[in-house]
Amino acid sequence: MSEPVKRKRKKKTKNQYFTQATENAIVRYNNCTDPEERSEIYRKEIHYAFFKLTENIIHTFKFYYTEVDEIEHLQHEVITFLLDKIHLYDQTRGAKAFSYFGTIAKRYLIIQNTQNYKKRVDKAPVDELYHNLDYSYDMDYNPTEKDDLSDFLDEYLEYCTENIYILFPKEKDAKVADAILEVFRKRESIDLFNKKAIYLYVREMVDVKTPHITRIADQLGDIFKKSFTFYNEYGYTNFE
Repeated sequence: MSEPVKRKRKKKTKNQYFTQATENAIVRYNNCTDPEERSEIYRKEIHYAFFKLTENIIHTFKFYYTEVDEIEHLQHEVITFLLDKIHLYDQTRGAKAFSYFGTIAKRYLIIQNTQNYKKRVDKAPVDELYHNLDYSYDMDYNPTEKDDLSDFLDEYLEYCTENIYILFPKEKDAKVADAILEVFRKRESIDLFNKKAIYLYVREMVDVKTPHITRIADQLGDIFKKSFTFYNEYGYTNFE
């Protein structure tokens, strides 16, 4: 049996502040055991990259719902979070440091932004919600439009689709798997999203019995759970 096709990662826009030299410095930082030397590596070779990365993410996605008074204070929080997670970065897993730390910074900000927005809405007078744009999501970034699960699901669907005949060599199994995946491809346009509806939808597309659907769904579920656990821990996808 041939090996699953590895997904090609989308190329990121080149930047001048987070380079291969930065990534190498992070690796050296993680491998270094001397506290003073680690501090020197971070100060001279890593801090500015983290500073610019967090600054760009905050302003690009307009993460402005914050409990702190100044955006700079929010930025400091995110940099501290990245430094706390820096030891988890493993260059041998294939992820570029720029992509890895950009992803976990964005995830951190999405969570903080959404939580603080809800707090502000809960505290605001009802009339104020209708007239004050500070309590509105009428802006370029909407945290309800896209979240980590949705981002992961898009990559999961792409991986399973590209490798469907490798994951499911029997044609009928592959057709059932594709029908199940199609439900999730159309998730934004499906009003009723429950187990019974999914089974009915799949049976309309493929003439199979319920146990067959369950077996394929379980296999897809195992891939999903294993890969999503990895994604939550490391901040990028790996379907190997």
